[in-house]
Order: sequence, then C-alpha cells, then structure tokens
Amino acid sequence: MQQTNVDRALAALEEQHADDPERVELLRRTRRFKASWLELGEALTEVKRAKTWERWGYDSFESYAKAELKLRMETVEKLTGSYMFLHKRAPEVLRRDPIERDIPSYQAIDFLRRAEERAEQDDSVSADTMVEVRKKVLEDNVPIATVARLYKDTLFPVSESDKKEKDRQTIKSTATKLRDLLAETNAVPRRLASTVGSALDELLSEIGSEAKAA
Repeated sequence: MQQTNVDRALAALEEQHADDPERVELLRRTRRFKASWLELGEALTEVKRAKTWERWGYDSFESYAKAELKLRMETVEKLTGSYMFLHKRAPEVLRRDPIERDIPSYQAIDFLRRAEERAEQDDSVSADTMVEVRKKVLEDNVPIATVARLYKDTLFPVSESDKKEKDRQTIKSTATKLRDLLAETNAVPRRLASTVGSALDELLSEIGSEAKAA
C-alpha cells in the first residue's frame, strides 16, 4: 500500500519520540486506526482522561490530536464517544475477535449512540425501532450508509424550518458559484450570461431578504 503524506509524517514522529513509548503507541494506533479503530479509541479516551497531552507540551487535548495525530476533532469525538458507548452499553463487542467476527465501524456506533440518546429523550421513538437499529449495527454489521438511509428520518427528523434553511443555503451557494462563473467564462454568449447573471442577482437578493425576515 502506498504511504500517504500523513502516514509519513506520523512515522517520522514515531522516530522522533522513540524515547516515549506511550506517545509512540498513540502515533502507531493512529496509523492503524482505519483497520482497528477500537485500539485508537481506547488510547485516546485514556489520554483525554489522564491529560497526558499536558506532559507532551500541548495546551489542550484538541490541539494534540490535531497537530500531532493529524486527526479532526469531529473524528476524535466520534472515536472516543463510540468507544465509551461500547464500554458502557455493549462490552461484548470489545471482547469480540475481529478476525472471527467484524467489528462495527465507529461511524455506525456513533449513529447508534446518538439514536439511543434521542430515544431516551423522546418517547416518540419506539422500542422496536431501537431494537432493530441495535441489531443491525452490533450484530449484523450493516453499513452505516444503509442504517442511516433506513432510520435517519425516523430517529433524527428535520423540522420544516430547518429544511427550508438548508435548502436556502444550498441555493445561495449554487447561485453564487454560477453567477461568478458566468461573469468569467466565454463558454456562453455575453448577452445570455448577463441576463442569467441579473436573474441570479435577483434570486440572491430575495434569499437574503427572506433570511433577514426569518
């Protein structure tokens, strides 16, 4: 497998900090986490709990994860949250042999974690639905894309106002890009580009007015 720039940087850091086994182990687990995210989730959870990153010269757990491990905080939070969820709610998965039985992805575990949190707060989420989701994630190892497609609207419904705002932002972004492109390109006649550009200006103005009114 071809080594990526991030992998090379992490490997170099392993050599640089060879005198600190715990620090090197975190770097190693980061390099391997796509194949075995549980190891990395466990180690990150412990480093966060013990504040080991302070000994390594970082002012926060977040800055350590980003600067040294090259991980986005969103990924770190999913990894640690998913590991702790399994530790508390499904410890049998942590004891599973990954060679004999697949380990669910951290994305799937994160979806289940958030789903169970919502079910605890919202009586409209049926117990049967949660049994289905839990089985698909923990036992059947159904891909997260499939689980999300089947249950996202039920578990995480989007309000009409939120949907409208999301659509407004999408239209605004698309219209702005098209207007800017038309102003620079020679792929269409200038007269047509000007006409469409004016219409897009009107559209963007209307969207802006609606946003202020909301």
